[in-house]
Amino acid sequence: MVLEKYKEKRNFKATPEPSGDLELAEQRAKTQKTSKELFFCVQKHLASHLHYDFRLEHNGVLLSWAVPKGPALDPTVKRLAMKVEDHPIEYGTFEGVIPSGYGAGIVMLWDQGTWTAQVDDVDAALTKGDLKFTLDGYKLKGSWVLVRTSGRYPGGPSSNDGRSWLLIKHKDEWAGDVDIIEFAPNSVKSGGDFADILAQDNPEIWISNRPAKGGETGALFERIIERALEMKGKVPKTPVRKKPATTKPATTKPAAKQPTAKQPAAKKPTAKRRTQ
Repeated sequence: MVLEKYKEKRNFKATPEPSGDLELAEQRAKTQKTSKELFFCVQKHLASHLHYDFRLEHNGVLLSWAVPKGPALDPTVKRLAMKVEDHPIEYGTFEGVIPSGYGAGIVMLWDQGTWTAQVDDVDAALTKGDLKFTLDGYKLKGSWVLVRTSGRYPGGPSSNDGRSWLLIKHKDEWAGDVDIIEFAPNSVKSGGDFADILAQDNPEIWISNRPAKGGETGALFERIIERALEMKGKVPKTPVRKKPATTKPATTKPAAKQPTAKQPAAKKPTAKRRTQ
């Protein structure tokens, strides 16, 4: 069944994510036969950890890979991309807050555009584990490839379950050493960052129960929530804990030496003259 795994993982009464229109999926699949340029997007997702969801439209749905470190424009950099469940085509423009449940966190539409396969048979390329394509987005452009690996790539699962891929930029005019993640961190939909997106929703939902509490992700959530609350003119109920100020131990000066009275010099005994 189309989108079966996607639907199984979500409670659409609790999440604003699109439930997936099967009729729309069928229509898009039919349109694909006459269209070479298809939709693609990258969503920056802050959940239990920060990652980037790379999505390519194919057969009426969005094929999806979770890229922990995000795409890189440097052809020498190979980014781990974990294959996840297909998403509905409507998900491609989704940006917002998932309050709880699967994927709870903030979703930002980081990039979008069209993609064109560089192979005649996309399904055969996916089965082979070598899909070459061209992107035309706001941030990502040019030639790329998705290559399936054995699963032994650092950061990937130990078992060879077919989910581990690598996202690699080919050498062309759009390649370079610019860190596109740092250079262009904000949304192509709203122009904002995570705090802006959260402020448009309800930042108070995570004051006491954040999707991540410890480590770098937890600290990032804490900063984002505080900023979002400030944007809405609200004071955080649980202020960010500040590290106690470190004070240098007081140094005591050595006591000044008390002047000592000089003892008078001892008189030398004088020899008595002998009288004759």
